[in-house]
Amino acid sequence: MDRSEQIRAIFELYYPISANGFQRVLETISLREIEKNSLFIEKGKRNHEEYFILDGVCRSFVFTPEGDEITLSFFEKNSVLTPHVARTQNDQSLVNFDSCTPLLVGVFKAEDLLNLMIEDVEIRTFGNNVLQKELISKTRKEIENASLTARDRLIQFRQRHPLLENTVPHTQIASYLGITPISLSRLRKELAGQ
Repeated sequence: MDRSEQIRAIFELYYPISANGFQRVLETISLREIEKNSLFIEKGKRNHEEYFILDGVCRSFVFTPEGDEITLSFFEKNSVLTPHVARTQNDQSLVNFDSCTPLLVGVFKAEDLLNLMIEDVEIRTFGNNVLQKELISKTRKEIENASLTARDRLIQFRQRHPLLENTVPHTQIASYLGITPISLSRLRKELAGQ
């Protein structure tokens, strides 16, 4: 699959667009490679871009007042990063994003994508669907963290991200699940024994 077909496939996951609309997307998007373990969006810094993950895995995270990292979300191949409007305030990033593996991303200037959304109802619907999916994902995680046991949260995580446990550090998964790395290790052993 060539890159333009892969970009189209990402659009199809959220909302199909016409050949004309997709041509406008291709004229606006650029490709960027990001090395593993690179902080490519930093909390408190300006970032004016939208990202499509074409290959690799990245995550969003913050630091607690004590300096511990808390992983908020993982983004895998063929997904869209949290939209600019939802991850910035006063034009500054609210969270950090780093690459868990080497990444290949499609990048738009946020303003360019916004202009396309204003001009093209299909691209606007795509953008709205991305925001809606992000909201559903965040709400689901919030509910699960409040109502499920750590064991059940790990099971849900494995169902949503079946290959991630072998790809990213377990400390990041533990912080995403709201448990310690030791608790995660115990749960993994318990589930492996069943």
